[in-house]
Amino acid sequence: MPVPREFVVEADGGSRGNPGPAGYGAVVLDPVSGETLAEAAEYIGVATNNVAEYKGLVAGLKAAHALDPEALVRVRMDSKLVVEQMSGRWKIKHPDMKPLAAEAARVFPPAQVTYEWIPRERNKHADRLANEAMDAGKQGKQWEPSRSTAALDARDAEAARVVGDAAAGAAKARAALVRTGGASVATAPTAPTAPAVSDAVAGAELLATPAAPSAGWGAPDLGLPATFVMLRHGETVLTPEKRFSGSGGSDPVLSAVGRRQADAVAAALAGRGTIQAIISSPLRRCRETADAVAAKLGLGVSIEEGLRETDFAAWEGLTYAEVRERYPDDLEAWLASPKAAPTGGGESFATVARRVAATRDKLLALHQGRTILLVTHVTPVKTLVRLALGAPPESLFRMELSAASLSAVAYYADGNASLRLLNDTSHLR
Repeated sequence: MPVPREFVVEADGGSRGNPGPAGYGAVVLDPVSGETLAEAAEYIGVATNNVAEYKGLVAGLKAAHALDPEALVRVRMDSKLVVEQMSGRWKIKHPDMKPLAAEAARVFPPAQVTYEWIPRERNKHADRLANEAMDAGKQGKQWEPSRSTAALDARDAEAARVVGDAAAGAAKARAALVRTGGASVATAPTAPTAPAVSDAVAGAELLATPAAPSAGWGAPDLGLPATFVMLRHGETVLTPEKRFSGSGGSDPVLSAVGRRQADAVAAALAGRGTIQAIISSPLRRCRETADAVAAKLGLGVSIEEGLRETDFAAWEGLTYAEVRERYPDDLEAWLASPKAAPTGGGESFATVARRVAATRDKLLALHQGRTILLVTHVTPVKTLVRLALGAPPESLFRMELSAASLSAVAYYADGNASLRLLNDTSHLR
């Protein structure tokens, strides 16, 4: 039996007014080479963002179906609403979207299609197609494939983000297109290149108040990033024994070792002098760590519920070996899927990721251009790092995060994020 082809469909839609003049864009990609196999875009008149996004999804699926109706399709969109609704996790209530969702579901058999949310900066090709369609509509015209530069523009943007200078990046992309004979259809990267992670030796410099990037991969007009310095709390009595300790357990306080760690990291942060606000998980081990830092820096502490640790339910207080012995099937499912929750109604990593992402967005809106300290736990820190890098959920199991360690992510105005520090414990040595 032949192996079915695989396609990636990226789709987007937009409305200039919501509702307002709207359009959609969709692109079908080869998942291995990133080659653009098909593009679709259309001005649809006055509509909402969500309706335009759904129409983009339908168009992308139909374009893939025209190429091969037996293919396996991975849909990637930056619309959380569409991804969650088409995955069956959220109900579709809006009357304008129900028929569009039903139409999308009919293009391929459901078993052939999967859905994945991606950050907006990784959906630039489809976004540019949608904007081309809206620009054409503004002129009383429809989008024409022969006039599209979306593939080239998306490639330019990626090159500029990685290389640094926008002109140099565009030149590199166009040179590559000339070498391969490409025109408006070009090889498109399937994921952005992540900036390199700096080592702990450079930690003191990386936590300094950042200047607006004038070289490197950032564009010169983005201004100061919002920088999250993320501090995992100090040790509790459960930490050395590697016991599950989330938000559904005993809420332990810092141990004597943990208090010394909190004092050490407080002294280190006071020496750097760049923290402008302190925000803590509501759990006691974080609040005590935050209070130690606040006392050194002369700042107050704000509590943020979204920074709490995962609720591990029946696993709270147990070691990994004990969980494996008592709940082997649940543990195996948890390790295999971010949607699986710990025994007894705990939180899945997917649930935690939604909570942490919402908290991130809220804090970014409040602290643009500032350096803030988030005193939190293993899972929220790893999740923020994972989301910044666009890494898959299984990467959570591939990061080491010590008690009282520091990590840092800078968030720029264009939606890009830069991991600047991970698991720095130099202040404890």
